[in-house]
Amino acid sequence: MAFIVIATANAHKVQEYRELIQDNRVELKSLLDYPAFPGVEENGSSFKENASIKALAACKYCDVPAFADDSGLEVMALNGEPGIYSARYAPTSEERIAKLLKNMEGVTDRRARFVCVIAIAVNGEVIDTFEGEIRGTIGFEPKGTNGFGYDPVFIPEGETRTFAELSSEEKNRISHRANAFKKAAEFVEDQMNCLNEDF
Repeated sequence: MAFIVIATANAHKVQEYRELIQDNRVELKSLLDYPAFPGVEENGSSFKENASIKALAACKYCDVPAFADDSGLEVMALNGEPGIYSARYAPTSEERIAKLLKNMEGVTDRRARFVCVIAIAVNGEVIDTFEGEIRGTIGFEPKGTNGFGYDPVFIPEGETRTFAELSSEEKNRISHRANAFKKAAEFVEDQMNCLNEDF
């Protein structure tokens, strides 16, 4: 069985990935299983750099293949903010949403996109990265109770509901994380034979 660690202690992310992984040959662990992990500073200047930093740190600490994602919300009218600082925009999810909506008061261009970059590290080296995105708009008030982060105010293209109003199955069919994960999973499947000893 393949054994891989996702470099996050975010239980919501872990659950999303468990739902995305349909291969029973893969056993997914997370940093919740490694409580002594010292953490890592996400000081990159892009989603790709931050994902790579986290994947590499987890791979070296856990001594097994690891992957990490860095994701965030980019709002066109705010010049791409909050971007790579999405999780640090304010102390809590509620405060982050409140700050975003305040910064968008009077703004008619509500276009935005969620971005996710997944990095895979094996044997102490990042072997590839994969990007996914979904475009949509920012609502005027939070709606829905599912999901996490900015989900209550993000309305994906083709929908009238926010991410937080969608079921996890609906979200996982279209989300930025699902799109990036699909590319990463296809890569792993293609490489499974030559990486078999590592996995």
